[in-house]
Amino acid sequence: ADVRRVEDNEFFTWLDLYAGYGEFYETPITDEKALLVWSWITDPESGVEAYFAVDEEGTPIGIAHVREFCRPLDGSKGLYLDDLFVVPDARGAGAGTALLEELRTIAKDRGLSVVRWITAKDNQEARKLYDRVAEKTKWVTYDLVP
Repeated sequence: ADVRRVEDNEFFTWLDLYAGYGEFYETPITDEKALLVWSWITDPESGVEAYFAVDEEGTPIGIAHVREFCRPLDGSKGLYLDDLFVVPDARGAGAGTALLEELRTIAKDRGLSVVRWITAKDNQEARKLYDRVAEKTKWVTYDLVP
């Protein structure tokens, strides 16, 4: 699979994949949420970037949403991967790996120190890929809800 940036005129293509991602995590993607996230993706000031993995025909089969983040203790910046999704019938064909490797290249080219993400503990299929390409950390994630 090849990877390329999502273009401003690809809302509905992006939305199909984003909605599939929402279904996977049993989190419905409302119109309001979709339009908000799309506004971030299409606004260079927001810092949110979106990438497609595409098959041989150029059809998008996966998405990744990323943003840079500061790492004060490390004195560096990293690339945070918020969302990664590959359509079920394209899994195992290298789209997820292609997205992660492209993010690694982007981070290296920008002088960033890490590409970081979290996943669900029971997401075994994705974790097989993650264990192959990255290092599982010792850190535990917490959410403090305001």
